[in-house]
Amino acid sequence: MRRPLHSPALISAFFDSLRPEQRDTAQAMQQAILEAAPHLRQEVKWGNLCFVNDRDNVMAIVLHKANAHLQVFNGVLLMGEFPELEGAGRGMRHIKTRYRIPVNGQLVKELTQACLRAWGR
Repeated sequence: MRRPLHSPALISAFFDSLRPEQRDTAQAMQQAILEAAPHLRQEVKWGNLCFVNDRDNVMAIVLHKANAHLQVFNGVLLMGEFPELEGAGRGMRHIKTRYRIPVNGQLVKELTQACLRAWGR
């Protein structure tokens, strides 16, 4: 089984590969997540920057052409508290942020903390 890669050099390479507007948005999201939960481990999985608690995927920053998605793996549990969450399916939800528009860091922090609380972490 392949292990996900989480070396600091790989995380830096992930950001280096982005367009400037993608990099700014992704770094703002990353900073807010790590301020809320500095114990989360960063890994590059599926070409995205993921945040992992123990072995559980917590969140991921997924970059698209026009916007960035902050995916919340247990987002379905948070729909009542965060109406900003979008998506359908069994568990994952996301919030979208358009490039060149400031990231709502407070929302990202609150979402990160609520995500961990929902899992009892």
